[in-house]
Amino acid sequence: MNEKVTSLQVAERAGVSQSAVSRYFTPGASVSKATAAKVQKAAEELGYRPNVLARAMVSGRSRIIGLIIADLKNQFYPLALELLGRELQERDYQVLVFFAANSTEGIEPVVQKLLDYQVDGIITASVAMSNSLTERCAAAGIPVVMFNRGQDDPRLSSVTTDNVAGGRMAANFLVAGGHERIAHIAGWQGATTGRDRTLGFLDGLRDLGREVFAMEDGMYQREHAAEVARAMFSGAERPDSVFVGNDYMATAVMDVLRFELGLSIPEDVSVLGYDDVPLAAWPTYQLTTIRQPVTRMVTATVDTLLDRIEGNPEPKQIKITGALKIRASARKPKGFTS
Repeated sequence: MNEKVTSLQVAERAGVSQSAVSRYFTPGASVSKATAAKVQKAAEELGYRPNVLARAMVSGRSRIIGLIIADLKNQFYPLALELLGRELQERDYQVLVFFAANSTEGIEPVVQKLLDYQVDGIITASVAMSNSLTERCAAAGIPVVMFNRGQDDPRLSSVTTDNVAGGRMAANFLVAGGHERIAHIAGWQGATTGRDRTLGFLDGLRDLGREVFAMEDGMYQREHAAEVARAMFSGAERPDSVFVGNDYMATAVMDVLRFELGLSIPEDVSVLGYDDVPLAAWPTYQLTTIRQPVTRMVTATVDTLLDRIEGNPEPKQIKITGALKIRASARKPKGFTS
């Protein structure tokens, strides 16, 4: 078995000090062009690769970010995961991905593992943090940023769209379209995203002198949203429009309306979603939806986390305004543009 090449051997081959080799392989460290060229040539000739974990032990920084995610079935999260990974890699960080149940009980053992790995920071995507976990991360000096989920804890940073404003946007659009029996299949009311979208939607309807015709919690699950749609639209007096708490559920609702109940979209029922995942634009659905600006959300999340890693202790709660994306699944009011 070949022995592992050391930085000392690289230094001897390059004719430089061992500390110069260390600086060359340390992001942000200063090294002259001449020295860099010598070290690079020697490292390539010897097949040397620096020991990242050993360097982390010396510097106290692993340059690894822990990403906790609950579910990849919703297309919004694979897209966000890809963008987060690329953004962090461009800033010389690597991502360690863990999956957890969408509950504080499910996330607790995952956070403990990430603390054991001595990650520099944690991003949680649509999972909650308990007070005890928040305190444990704070005690370990590990900053946490919540992505697409807020929490009533001023110690935590979060990045979301303005979900209340998005709910209001949905109400305004459906009322302007002349709908009279406006229903809502909500996102899970145990999450701030679901609650805030519903709050904005109901407040928006009331401001326009309307009340919701029917409402049920779709739990952010396709199967459950489909069951809710079957019950909601099978009566003699059915809704003429429905705002669904995310696109993942909305496409399931559309399948039930068209293929099981024989209703035409948007002639019989207008359907409005939330997120603007890639599936929403497919010809099969052409879903009108509230677009989450995922690229801006990712950049804000990474900026916030790295700012805290660099020593800024102030948490931030960032809300980014979404936008209405008009397609063919809902009646288009006059004057509305995508």
